[in-house]
Amino acid sequence: MMSLLRACYDFECRIFQEVNRYFDNKYLNLFFRTITQIGGAAFTIGTVLIMIIFSTSQTRITAIASALALLFSHIPVSIVKKLYPRKRPYLMLEKTKFPANPLEDHSFPSGHTTAIFSVIMPFVIHIPILAFALIPLGLCVGISRIYLGLHYPSDVISGMILGSSVAGFCYDLSGIYGGWTI
Repeated sequence: MMSLLRACYDFECRIFQEVNRYFDNKYLNLFFRTITQIGGAAFTIGTVLIMIIFSTSQTRITAIASALALLFSHIPVSIVKKLYPRKRPYLMLEKTKFPANPLEDHSFPSGHTTAIFSVIMPFVIHIPILAFALIPLGLCVGISRIYLGLHYPSDVISGMILGSSVAGFCYDLSGIYGGWTI
């Protein structure tokens, strides 16, 4: 069992290093340092609040589901980071490239990835054609977290699953209460 876990970790580290090795590319740096902000608190909270305030009917209900998913998805993120205090890759892997003043909390799961998927998935469920724009956006945020040396691939995958699952639950809940006039 331990050898299987070690093999999985080694594989994950190779994927991490393959993504992170491009850190010195100025165009990729500009792209990933910008796109990573889309998964941050200011952008995700601001976006759902604007959608709630300025949209109408079902779009507003979907935005509320998105806001609830953002809120509720971060409860398990906080708990898991305390229960499984995984150190960030830039602290564990030699030759990792990372920005100045990196995050110092624990890495598992990725909060940015959880946030972006919790926000986008209610809209993807509500209007499936949006998947062609929103899913790549979410994936870019997740990849940015690896590129910037802040998360392992499993941190990002866990964030995608967690954010999407909570978003699906909140969207389903909004359907139950979707008859509300807002």
